Amino acid sequence: MKRVGKPVIFILVFVIAAMSYLSFAGIKNTVIKGAQDIRFGIDIKGGVDVTFTPPAGTTVTKTQMEAAVDRLNQRLDANNISDRELYPDYTSNRIILRFPWQAGVKDKDPESAIKELGSMAQLTVVGPDKVTILTGEDVESASAKPVANGFDVELKFKSTGISKFSAATAKFVGKNIDIYMDETLIESATVNSQITGDTCVIENTGATAMTSDYATDLATKINAGSLPFKLVTENYSTISPTLGQNALNVTVMAGILAFILICLFMILYYRLPGLIACVALCGHLAGTLLLISIPHFTLTLPGIAGIILSIGMAVDTNIITAERIKEELRVGKTLDGAIDAGFQRSFSAIFDGNITVVIVGALLMIFGSGTVFSFGYTLFIGVIFNFIMGITCSRLMLKSISKYSGVRKQFLFGGASK
Repeated sequence: MKRVGKPVIFILVFVIAAMSYLSFAGIKNTVIKGAQDIRFGIDIKGGVDVTFTPPAGTTVTKTQMEAAVDRLNQRLDANNISDRELYPDYTSNRIILRFPWQAGVKDKDPESAIKELGSMAQLTVVGPDKVTILTGEDVESASAKPVANGFDVELKFKSTGISKFSAATAKFVGKNIDIYMDETLIESATVNSQITGDTCVIENTGATAMTSDYATDLATKINAGSLPFKLVTENYSTISPTLGQNALNVTVMAGILAFILICLFMILYYRLPGLIACVALCGHLAGTLLLISIPHFTLTLPGIAGIILSIGMAVDTNIITAERIKEELRVGKTLDGAIDAGFQRSFSAIFDGNITVVIVGALLMIFGSGTVFSFGYTLFIGVIFNFIMGITCSRLMLKSISKYSGVRKQFLFGGASK
């Protein structure tokens, strides 16, 4: 085994502490939102029930209805709203949608929540001569892309829009092209050169100051404009949380209490390896929360169950390793030899148990949707962090701290008191 230096324990503790801070506090105006901005599902926070219809007097086909539903699905996916119900009623030309409240919504105003989806208007790209270059039907998708000075918005065109946009950009080099939603200007960009491919980028030049929220909002509006017809809100209502208003607070308090009790048990029973396991568990939880809050993933009750299950597996990982170290000390091995052998001999059992769960989580994500996807996602990332924290970081921290003479006592590692 390679030698692990004494400073490693401090470096890893600092990294885990930083991750823990970021996972709860986040960083303002960045993609790192923090736990306070996690989007919770309908079963925890409640949400909105809305019915959309085409404008009065508009005749739509089944294909157009399917296209509208597909576009709404794309927009909801772009906002990581996995806990939703969306289905068309072809008989009455209605689209029914149920989705959770956004993080930070306090007044529970359904009209504001619907507006958050963006204006269901018609998109037009207009040249400086006020002639329409493209419509929403020529745009495949739009997405926010992080760059050095902020965010850009990347547009991808359908085959019908490539030649139109190529001709327009050749004609209007050095001039502005405007993007409208109905009659409202939502963006104006300067053409730097002719664009012949199927993508173009609205660049953050500094003047537009595209933050993550601005770029995401612009991309969402552009995606909305490619609907085959305008959607009109027929009616809407609020949905109460199915678990009660205080369910989330109760869940969080129960989780904190359980975490404290687990840590007390680990420290009292396994001593120093138990203490290291608790630090690794903090890193495990922090990493999981970061990968939920950064993509603004919708956390549902099954998703919370996935987190709890992965933490249980992480505790099991540390218990197996600590027990192996105790056994090696009992048969007379030195402290360093017991630590090395303990991690080596526990690895195969831990790996087999965890890799099967990783496969299950991946399959749930691939073939599932909604709450099934939420459970699979949190379970998958939780077990991945178990490999990182429960196996790798725990080993490095334990080997590092064992280099200090003040703690080189077998009793502190589960051995007999001498």
